[in-house]
Amino acid sequence: MSQLIPRPYWYLRHGETDWNRQGLAQGSTDIPLNATGEQQAVLAGRALADLFRSGRKPFSRILSSPLTRALATAKTVQTVIEEACALRLPLEVDDDLREVCFGIQEGTLMGDWYKPWIEQGFVPQDAESFHALTARAARAVNTALNSPETPLIVAHGALFRGLRCAMQLPVDVRLPNAVPLVLTPTETGWDIEVTPLQAAQ
Repeated sequence: MSQLIPRPYWYLRHGETDWNRQGLAQGSTDIPLNATGEQQAVLAGRALADLFRSGRKPFSRILSSPLTRALATAKTVQTVIEEACALRLPLEVDDDLREVCFGIQEGTLMGDWYKPWIEQGFVPQDAESFHALTARAARAVNTALNSPETPLIVAHGALFRGLRCAMQLPVDVRLPNAVPLVLTPTETGWDIEVTPLQAAQ
């Protein structure tokens, strides 16, 4: 079973897309951020910049999925932190952080197939299994955690479910768009702390 190295890391799901708003399964389809998602990325960047300004250094580098919605979110966060703190964090792309491929379900409403995909080994036609997603996600994050520098991972919702599985946490929990999380190992598992966002100005 895939498990994560017990070291802290940060996680940020991409901002909203039109397919998110419509409740459609995106998977590996490269859907861009909409205007709301672009603003969400800015707000996430401001919240994270506030941590740096307060004297903390929560993470030292940014790792992103190659898909447009995640990479645009990561670049926005990088830019906002640089403008607020005169600190340009390195940003790298890792293909293993791309969202799962849902095969023929991409572009359709999230439906009755989704829970069996997570819990029962059901795999839609031309899709990636949840087991394979979990192994891939854990491999990518473990590679990042092998470095002494704490990473911010910018990626996707289903991929984070795979990470939750690798952390032995309840899996089918929806992750909001563009809300920064810090994940810290404890003696009994993992602690997840949400970074509060300020309202749009």
